[in-house]
Amino acid sequence: MAIDPAATAVVLIEFQNDFTSEGGALHGAVAEVMQATKMLANMREVVDGARAAGATVMHAPITFAEGYGEISAHPYGILKGVVDGQAFIKGSWGAAIVDELAPMPGDILIEGKRGLDTFASTNLDFILRSKGISTLALGGFLTNCCVESTMRTGYENGYQVVTLSDCVAATSMAEHENALKYDYPMFSRPMTAGEFIAELTS
Repeated sequence: MAIDPAATAVVLIEFQNDFTSEGGALHGAVAEVMQATKMLANMREVVDGARAAGATVMHAPITFAEGYGEISAHPYGILKGVVDGQAFIKGSWGAAIVDELAPMPGDILIEGKRGLDTFASTNLDFILRSKGISTLALGGFLTNCCVESTMRTGYENGYQVVTLSDCVAATSMAEHENALKYDYPMFSRPMTAGEFIAELTS
């Protein structure tokens, strides 16, 4: 089934230096899986192909004011790791989108992401519906966290969700592979970057 570029958005979740780049607060945790999936190069191919085909490219970074006043005073789980690592502080190098995938004219920046699900604290759904978008292609961090949370809500909200299996990374290969094998097929159409581009341009 071909994918209609006019009704498709590629959503880049947290391609920020704190994850993507040497010296980033959380890079060490994801570096192994990033290297295995070659996610940055693959995502670049997807973005270039999407722009050329006329699809919408959206960037969804997560940012916090210094002191993390927007979230619980006693964070636990994944957000505790963010706070402990002093990651994604607004205006910092770590919170900036990695240069290779920096927004280009015509891209949309989704603002207000403070938690895991990109839909939860942003106007993502409003923008998608106002643009007549029905298909989402998701890539980013973490395979089993923000990407998976966004995938599930997109599915529940009636979108056709594509997960870009070689454009995501987690903190271990075991977690990454588990999500791809057991969770993604239930709530999305998993595709490689190459498969997605082929359908988008067919």
